[in-house]
Amino acid sequence: MSTPNPPKGIMEPTEQLAIIIPTLTGIVGRIQPAQLDNETPCAAFTVQGVLDHMISGARAFAPAFRGEELGPAMPVQADPEKHPVTEFRQAMVELLDAVNAPGALERTVSAPFGDVPGSVFARFVAFDGLIHGWDLATATNQPFDPPDEVVAAVAAFARKALTPEMRDGDTFAAESETSGGAGRLEKLVAFSGRSL
Repeated sequence: MSTPNPPKGIMEPTEQLAIIIPTLTGIVGRIQPAQLDNETPCAAFTVQGVLDHMISGARAFAPAFRGEELGPAMPVQADPEKHPVTEFRQAMVELLDAVNAPGALERTVSAPFGDVPGSVFARFVAFDGLIHGWDLATATNQPFDPPDEVVAAVAAFARKALTPEMRDGDTFAAESETSGGAGRLEKLVAFSGRSL
């Protein structure tokens, strides 16, 4: 696949993730046990399903940023006795540490969609995190207002990097329509294929 270069002056993926991941952790920390079975805008997943997907993805991607072979995203076995934020936080800390490790953004990463520079894959991780953050917030009636600078940086990358082949209806669907008053985040969510 092509590896688009971000416009000059755009936020680095490490800066994006340093904001997105704590924001996500805050949302997860406010999820109530009774909400785990709620449906989300991500059609394939409940709230628990999104959490499991993100945790298993983080655990698979962190080794790739360390230069290890990308392993399979192993299913997460949720412990009903524990709040999901504990496992989520641990997985995200490991991922953020791996992305910030020396050389992580320069090395080639074997991503699910092909070999790409670590910097490109990190931007995909930021894009994925922002969209799933919206999924979780929407499904649990929480506010989600990431900084405009972060949304703009993620959107600038996504609009160059998301190819028609990726819109398989599973990972991403066809872009949905937005109202005239839609903000940056709503436009990005619609671009990813979510229905508003």
